[in-house]
Amino acid sequence: MATRIYAEAPGDERGALLSCLDDERGGIRRALLGLTDEQATTAPSASELSLAGLLKHAAEVEQGWLSRAQGVAPDVRRSEDEWQESFRPAGDETVADRLAYWEKVAGQTEMFILGLDSLDETFPLPEAPWFPPGERVSMRWLLLHLITEMSRHSGHADIIRETIDGATAYELVELERRAQQRRRPERER
Repeated sequence: MATRIYAEAPGDERGALLSCLDDERGGIRRALLGLTDEQATTAPSASELSLAGLLKHAAEVEQGWLSRAQGVAPDVRRSEDEWQESFRPAGDETVADRLAYWEKVAGQTEMFILGLDSLDETFPLPEAPWFPPGERVSMRWLLLHLITEMSRHSGHADIIRETIDGATAYELVELERRAQQRRRPERER
């Protein structure tokens, strides 16, 4: 995943916001730990949401907002008629593929934010009934909006995962910690 930027650096607003964003991404990523693609695509409640679908959606949303802020076309354009497709894996998409894509997007987000002269720089909001016409927002707003989006979906992911096999967020944090320890070379332990 993207380089960890710690929020503890005094006066580092960008670092604090990027750290919070990555923490929320982590909630979604951890919810997928130890699951097969089949388990990740199950929708265990009355909702159609699956963990694989949330992963796909989160990556597309982050990339879309990053593109808007940069003034370029997003990787995926969705109309209102096909918006729900952002929540469904398509064709041969796998969890590993979507995680790799999201890792790339997360790195692009960090590079973009760290390269800005100021978080006060603005970009126009898209035309939509829920946004005021002609409104511009800051890059700070972008980060706060992404944190909100990821936080919302991280909560969804917690509920879905617990419904699948009973694993809670705390258990998944420990599972992730143990997996990271196994990947570290012996001399670093």
